[in-house]
Amino acid sequence: MLSDLFDRLLRRRTGSGAGAGTHGPPRAPGTLVLDADFSSAEQWAAGRSWAYPDGGPTNPGDNKLDYLVEDPAYSRTGVFRATRRTDGYWDAGLLTTEGSPEGFLVRAGDVLEARVRLPEETGAWPAIWTWLDGGQEIDVFEYHPDNPDLLELSNRIRGRHHYFRDPAVRPGAWVDLRVEFGSRSVVWWVNGARVFDDRRGVGRSWRAHLIVNLSVCAGRYHPAPDAGTSAMSYEVAELRVYRE
Repeated sequence: MLSDLFDRLLRRRTGSGAGAGTHGPPRAPGTLVLDADFSSAEQWAAGRSWAYPDGGPTNPGDNKLDYLVEDPAYSRTGVFRATRRTDGYWDAGLLTTEGSPEGFLVRAGDVLEARVRLPEETGAWPAIWTWLDGGQEIDVFEYHPDNPDLLELSNRIRGRHHYFRDPAVRPGAWVDLRVEFGSRSVVWWVNGARVFDDRRGVGRSWRAHLIVNLSVCAGRYHPAPDAGTSAMSYEVAELRVYRE
């Protein structure tokens, strides 16, 4: 009982937890260390990731219909696309800093800011996330149009997540995202509002590569694409990482 009371008081003082709302302004972002140029083969590798079995191209065990492709039309413009294949999979765009010549790693204490246009098609599964050596996953966001007003925000390293709902989140909408990868707490902001402090953090020595992609749901947890849908997309207009 006393611990519950202390937790509630702490949330009021720090703005932590799911109901953080607009408590306090964001901290200054620091020095720009990555300004995403998705067309750059130095910054980003296309069509493969060790977050997928054997580096891809498929990952059916994660309920995905993705068939990763290097074709620049699927990712290099910042518009991430997926198109239906004849074998049941979908050609899908993925970019990662893993395996790129620059090999950029986001680190504990970094701040990521992104502006995205959400997809409209049922079955679309866009995400910005981190990955290294079989884990180190922080989901900047995931989205499914069948839950039209909901963003999934997750610290999968330490088992914390939050389902953030807001009328401004909807298919086709532009959304501004900000994540502070704190060693003791990862903090998410959506459209300028502080919406979730996980109070777990990533630890002081954390680092990971970035992944930006559009997956396609296979139907176990979210509906698969409608039979008449042959293509889908979402856009990442800006993605930057800052470091103190």
